Amino acid sequence: MTAEIPAGHPRARTELVALCSLAVVVAYSDRVNIAVAAVAMKEHLGWTQSEKGLVLSSFFIGYMTFMFASGWLATRFGGRRVLGLAVIAWSACTLLTPPAAALSLGTLVAARIAMGLGEAAVFPAAIELYGRRVPLLERTRAVGWLMNGIPVGTVVGLTASGWLVGRFGWPMPFYVFGALGILWAVLWFRTIAGDPASERRHAGTARPLPGQPDRATASGAPVPWRRLLLRAPLWAAVTAHFASVWTLYVLLSWLPSYFREVHGVSIANAGFYSAGPWLAMFTVTTIAAPISDLLVRRGVGVTRVRKLMQCAGLAVSAALLIAARDVHSSGAAFGLLCGAAGALGLTWLGYAPGLIDLAPRHSALLVGFSNTIATIPGIVGVSVTGWLVDLTGTYASSFALTAAVSAIGAVVFATLFSARPLIE
Repeated sequence: MTAEIPAGHPRARTELVALCSLAVVVAYSDRVNIAVAAVAMKEHLGWTQSEKGLVLSSFFIGYMTFMFASGWLATRFGGRRVLGLAVIAWSACTLLTPPAAALSLGTLVAARIAMGLGEAAVFPAAIELYGRRVPLLERTRAVGWLMNGIPVGTVVGLTASGWLVGRFGWPMPFYVFGALGILWAVLWFRTIAGDPASERRHAGTARPLPGQPDRATASGAPVPWRRLLLRAPLWAAVTAHFASVWTLYVLLSWLPSYFREVHGVSIANAGFYSAGPWLAMFTVTTIAAPISDLLVRRGVGVTRVRKLMQCAGLAVSAALLIAARDVHSSGAAFGLLCGAAGALGLTWLGYAPGLIDLAPRHSALLVGFSNTIATIPGIVGVSVTGWLVDLTGTYASSFALTAAVSAIGAVVFATLFSARPLIE
C-alpha cells in the first residue's frame, strides 16, 4: 500500500501529483457547474444579469477571505490534512446549494461564499506538499498537472452539468459533484500518508537529483515577510497571477451565458461549446510543461523560461479576445475562445512554479498571499462583466477589458520577474 512507501519515493510522488490534480478537477467541476445551472436558474428564478453576476462572483468572496489563512494552515499542519478536510467542507456546501437557492438569493450567496472558503485551500495545500516532496527538475511538470486540473475539471463540470440540467433539472449537478468530492476525500486519506514535521524540503536554488533532499528547515521556520513583500519579483508574479486568473474567471463564469445569449445555443449545448476552450488549455499545458522542464535541464535560465511561458500566454490570449469582440458566428467565436484559453494554459507554467522558485520553504504562504490578491478578479471581473453586459447589451467591452488586464500583466512580469530565490 502507498502508506508503506516513503513520501520521497517516485511512486509516492506520482500518486501525490495525481490525487492533487484530481482534487483540482473536483474543485473546478464544483465551481463551474453553477455557470451552466445558472442559465436555467436565471430563467426559473427571474434573476437579472447583475443578480446572476452576484451569485457567480460570491464564491470568490469566501475564496479570497480564507486564501492566506489556508496557506498558513497548510504550512503549520501539512497539506495532506488541510487539503483532505477542505474537499469535505466544500463538497458539503455543493450538496447544500439547491436547498439554499430554494430559500432565497441571500441564502444562496451565503452558501457560495462558504464553498469558496473551502476551495481556498486547494492550491496552497498542494503547493506545500510539492515544496516538500517534488524536486526542482520535476517541479514544472508537477505544477503543470496540478493546473491541468482546471481545464479538465471545467470540461467535466460544463459538459456533465449541461447534460444533467437538461435531463434532470438544475439541482442535479450539485448533488452529483458534491458526492464525488466526498469519495475523493476517502481515497485521499487512504492513499496519501506523511508527517510534515518528519520531512525535508527539496531545494529551489540548486539542481538536486530527483529525490535528493536539501538542508532547508521545516515548515515551522519564521517567514521574513518584510524581505519578501519589498521585492519586485514577488509583485511581478502576483501581477501576472492576477492577470491570468482575470481571464480565467471571466471565461469560467460567463462562457455558457455568452454562447446561450449571443449565439442562441441550447443550455445543454452551451455547456459543450464552453468545454472546448478548456480542452485547448489542457492540451497546451500538457505539451508545454515537459518542454519547460526540458529547457531548464538543458541550461536555459529558469527566469527566461518562466517569462517565455507567462508573457507569451498573456499576449496571445489578449490578442484573440480582442479579435473575438466582433465575430457573429458561433464557430468563429468558438475557435477564437479556444485559442485564448489555450494560450492561457502557458501562463500556469510561469507565475505558478515561479512562486515556488522565489521561496521554496514558504511556497504555501506565497501561493496563499498571491491567490488572495488574484481572487479579486473573481469578484470584480465576474460582476463587472454582468454589469457591462446589462449596460451595453454585448460582451465586447468585457473582452476588451480582459485583454487590457492581460497586456499589463505581461509587461510587468517581463520587466520585473526573476526566479532567483528571495530568501535562502
